[in-house]
Amino acid sequence: MKNLKRILVVAVMLGTLTGYANDGEKVKSIFNYVAKGSHISVSDTKGEVIYSGQINYNGNLTTLFDFTQLKNGKYVVEINKDFEIEINTIEVKNHTVSFLDGTKKKIHKPVVRAESDKVLISKLATQSNEMKVELYYNSELIHSETVKGEAILNRVYKLDSKLKGDYTAVVKSDNRVFVENFRI
Repeated sequence: MKNLKRILVVAVMLGTLTGYANDGEKVKSIFNYVAKGSHISVSDTKGEVIYSGQINYNGNLTTLFDFTQLKNGKYVVEINKDFEIEINTIEVKNHTVSFLDGTKKKIHKPVVRAESDKVLISKLATQSNEMKVELYYNSELIHSETVKGEAILNRVYKLDSKLKGDYTAVVKSDNRVFVENFRI
């Protein structure tokens, strides 16, 4: 009999809690987690940058930034991480933020690694299956090439070991320009 009473009390409490649960709309972030040191930029539909800065804390994007204070309209939010850029469109209506479905885009940055007199340039080709590579030595173009491929774009370049100094790799892909400086 005591067990039956306990079960009934628990059932009534769960029913009460469920009945009072808040069904209000919540913003579900698709950028689940952003790390300290990543870069964020918010721009309007005209391409004008409204906010740009470093992320100072680890956490959920919607708890770190209050997008409800923006004027009504659509905005593009870019999170620039170490090896990728996440792009999404949000819409603000009457201080309510919603992430637009089907607008999420991820651009993988090229990785440039220099070892002795060789430089390796690698990029995941999720959006575009080609990248244009330009190598500069002391601001002078020494090599230019368009690399095409399937899933991964890779290229290893052997540099003149006698030419020590500052090099720059400029990689153009996905309508973006990525610049990496290195020394040998």
